[in-house]
Amino acid sequence: MSESFVLTFPPASPEETADYMRWKLSFHADAWDVAEDLSLGVDRLVVIDTRSAEQYAAGHIPGAINLRHRDMDAASTAHLDRSKVYVTYCDGIGCNGSTKGAYKMAALGFQVKEMLGGLDFWKRDGHPVAEGAEPGSMRGRAIGLACAC
Repeated sequence: MSESFVLTFPPASPEETADYMRWKLSFHADAWDVAEDLSLGVDRLVVIDTRSAEQYAAGHIPGAINLRHRDMDAASTAHLDRSKVYVTYCDGIGCNGSTKGAYKMAALGFQVKEMLGGLDFWKRDGHPVAEGAEPGSMRGRAIGLACAC
């Protein structure tokens, strides 16, 4: 047996690790970074709630639009600006609606990232939730002192 379970497979070189982590970050965003960008009014991002209209109305990220992943196709996305980066989310880690939405958006030619942890992690970070059919806004809202991670 090896002296270490962790080191049974040696770590990659620092350069390989940096490349991999950069690659990994190109696919995901976390709730805190999304909240920061929405608060600052970063206009290159559009957040998409991939859940049903009923779930969206019950509570969503302020500023997010609602486009259910099951309805994503060329017609339903024709009005979206292809110069933007879209961030998809759903309920949380037990839901793959954000993954399906990110896949469909990318397959349709959009730049997209998936928000890790969905609305569950958004709430865990203490960010506000908007209710109703309107997106609402995070612009100018204070989001706390600092990210806990």
